[in-house]
Amino acid sequence: MVSDPITIIIEQVSVENYYLQPIDCYLSNYPNPFNPSTTISFSVNTENIEDTELVIYNMKGQKVKQLINDQLSAGQHSTIWNGKDDTNKEVSSGIYFYKIKAGNFVDVKKAVLLK
Repeated sequence: MVSDPITIIIEQVSVENYYLQPIDCYLSNYPNPFNPSTTISFSVNTENIEDTELVIYNMKGQKVKQLINDQLSAGQHSTIWNGKDDTNKEVSSGIYFYKIKAGNFVDVKKAVLLK
């Protein structure tokens, strides 16, 4: 019995050098659970991130409060959420989500408000 020969084709691959600047972001809040306020801390390791946003959402996914909408420099940042919405009304007890968008980086964490 004669088997067919196996043909191996090797393609030449070229590698281009690209510099990708990673976006690293740390996001947390303390205390959690909280009443009446919590400090949300985050760090970004890239310079001058355009359109950095930090927004609070309720369990339905509805926007509750825009905390940050600005261009920030690299480093550690923090802001305080006082448990109020964009109209300055106190929100009810429950689970809330805070979402950061910095460049192409997006992260979401939860905060619990207990009254």
